[in-house]
Amino acid sequence: MFDPSRVRRRIEDARRNHDGRQWPPTFADRLTAPLPGVGDIARMMRERRPSAADRDRAGKAIPQEPQATLPPAEPGTTAVTWVGHASFVLQTGGLTVLTDPVWAQRIPPFIARYTSPGVAWAGLPPVDAVLISHNHYDHLDAPTIERLPRSTPMLVPANLAWWFRRRGFADVTERDWWESRRIGPVEFTFVPAHHWSRRSLADTNKSLWGGWVLTTDRGPKIYFAGDTGYGARFAEIAGRFPDLDLALLPIGAYEPRWFMRNQHLNPEDAVQAAEDLGVRKVAGMHWGTFPLSSEPLLEPPERLRAAWTAAGRDLADLWELSIGGTRTM
Repeated sequence: MFDPSRVRRRIEDARRNHDGRQWPPTFADRLTAPLPGVGDIARMMRERRPSAADRDRAGKAIPQEPQATLPPAEPGTTAVTWVGHASFVLQTGGLTVLTDPVWAQRIPPFIARYTSPGVAWAGLPPVDAVLISHNHYDHLDAPTIERLPRSTPMLVPANLAWWFRRRGFADVTERDWWESRRIGPVEFTFVPAHHWSRRSLADTNKSLWGGWVLTTDRGPKIYFAGDTGYGARFAEIAGRFPDLDLALLPIGAYEPRWFMRNQHLNPEDAVQAAEDLGVRKVAGMHWGTFPLSSEPLLEPPERLRAAWTAAGRDLADLWELSIGGTRTM
């Protein structure tokens, strides 16, 4: 007799067991705070969100430098280009790396972007690696991923490789926290974050979440935080990587604070995270693209600049990137 629950268990077991790895059925033990309950979510749905007029005004005011073609970085130079939200093009060690690439005009359920991607997809150099922080829709976008050659190396959190293998990707590496993979001269290490994962009602925390640290023998060390709230993880990362040169930190989607505190940094948290990391340069991200929360859409960089100055940090070290803007190291 057909048993749907047994079939589902077999599918999940197959996903968790691959290449000699056996991932646990859940990563809920990695949470550092309880997830919001049903009542919290219902209350959150009643919070005011930016209106269409707000989005239109913000989209016109946010600095944008769209690039039709992104040239390769000069030899020995690391170039960082913000595409929008958590999507960057990192050109370092002779590689072109994408972080959480989202080029789609909208993400599920019906959230439309109010600024366009900063780099045209057709204008990208060949992509040598893609880094995924976790499986939320604003960080893992199926239409964008499916535009990539199936030979592209994918570096993903534990128990998420099956999602890429199902789409035909042949070079997929899934990592637990503190595990690495080297591609050419660049070492990619998956590091902890204060967050969680879910893509459907049935898969909460069944895959891991985190950030990535990129290191090369002679180039700068870059930390891409993905999505995270504030907590002790930053000091742990600093303990393993005491000489970070640049941190790409989320600064948006932080209001209402009672709901977002445990999962998203606000700008003041980001400055404290930079202190904990011992990193000198910071670029803010996770704002200016999708209306995900209730803070004013133009507020995150203003509060980041104020908190940065209040902490006595040099404004020259705060990379206030335009969408499509590039800075080099």
